Amino acid sequence: MSTDISEHRKKLLEALFVAGRDNSNAAVMFHTAVAARIGLGMTEEKALDLLQRNGPMTAGEISQHTGLAPASVSGLIDRLEAKGLAHRTRDPRDKRRVIVEVDYGRLAGFGSLFDGLVSGLTELYGGYTDEQLELILDFLTRATAIQRAVTPHLAP
Repeated sequence: MSTDISEHRKKLLEALFVAGRDNSNAAVMFHTAVAARIGLGMTEEKALDLLQRNGPMTAGEISQHTGLAPASVSGLIDRLEAKGLAHRTRDPRDKRRVIVEVDYGRLAGFGSLFDGLVSGLTELYGGYTDEQLELILDFLTRATAIQRAVTPHLAP
């Protein structure tokens, strides 16, 4: 069995890496702009997104999901609290645990910043079959898992 890669596949793989980098850059710039519009750093904005999607979390859980060092997460939570966007509460089942929760009242109106992106992606998704969407979802899920797995190795 030959291990040679065809020229076509080499070009496809190269284009895929370039497109992935372009997508990553566009996502970073978009979220940087959103964060700036609401007076946050990008890490703060993404932490709020994580809390909104997953619900209340401990600092340790935030650290696990983000790959950030615990000391960095503590500072992140402090900044979110200072801006009135999140707060720490005691876990009612285990008073030793502290849980971070989003203050949804303070986030009202921020969702409209995503309207253009959501409508554009909804239109894009409409052009794919269910099978193609399943493939895209599989790719994104697996690529995200790879990125999450390597992130902690970059922490200082």
